[in-house]
Amino acid sequence: MSVTVRVPAKVNVQLAVGAARPDGFHDLANVFLAVGLYDEVTVTPADELRITCEGPDAAQVPLDRTNLAARAAVALAARRGIEPAVHIHIAKDIPVAGGMAGGSADGAGALLACNTLWGTGASRAELLAICAELGSDVPFSLVGGAALGTGRGEQLTALEVGGTFHWVFAVADGGLSTPAVYGEFDRLAEGREIPEPVASEDLLAALAKGDATALAAALSNDLQPAALSLRPSLADTLAAGRAAGAPAGLVSGSGPTTAFLAADAESAAAVAEALRASGTCRAVRVAESPAAGATVL
Repeated sequence: MSVTVRVPAKVNVQLAVGAARPDGFHDLANVFLAVGLYDEVTVTPADELRITCEGPDAAQVPLDRTNLAARAAVALAARRGIEPAVHIHIAKDIPVAGGMAGGSADGAGALLACNTLWGTGASRAELLAICAELGSDVPFSLVGGAALGTGRGEQLTALEVGGTFHWVFAVADGGLSTPAVYGEFDRLAEGREIPEPVASEDLLAALAKGDATALAAALSNDLQPAALSLRPSLADTLAAGRAAGAPAGLVSGSGPTTAFLAADAESAAAVAEALRASGTCRAVRVAESPAAGATVL
């Protein structure tokens, strides 16, 4: 017997970042939107915990217990007093280390898959609590759709989305370390007052109405200057996407993937074609949002 769970990538349509806290984290107003790029996580009973991975960038995925999928299995098993004796196989389609929560998606997917396989009966609240222990983005990977994340991003409030949004993602060569990007944010912010992070009312209204034009005008990412400081070439990608007709573009999360909002599917295809021809990125992906969270197939 095996269980397969499909779990989506995310884009941050707003990422407002507060000053560093004493614990090293930052308070956030993080507006997540799940997008239709997916990893599939399959768990099968085994003699011991092991992980395999296939797909683009699979060679960059750790296959030991540092992998969030493995950590999720271990965390759930420890709460139930059982051994995490499963083979976890990840069919990866979400860019690795790209600011789209691919690792977090795998953690949420493995948690739901193991919960189903083992029949532990864990409640949604318990699963979300484990997700929050695993990482700030993992709870959203479980629930999907659209949500405002506060605290360090793990405290979620579901948001209404009134339509379909069309995205083009430009995948960069190599990754960016999230801790390194936050460290650069702190360096760039040194000596100035950092306001409390607050969700944009204009952005939330645009999501609720399904208004792509209004959403484009409201997109923001406080980590973008730090990501551009560490990877200046991303500015060329952003310029190429805008020149191709995208109403707006931004670095996705901590990067280095850049996300471009398009008016419709036809416009998204044109922006994608122009980005592929620009030579400013390694790969281009087109997807729609919102998307469902972790789902047992």
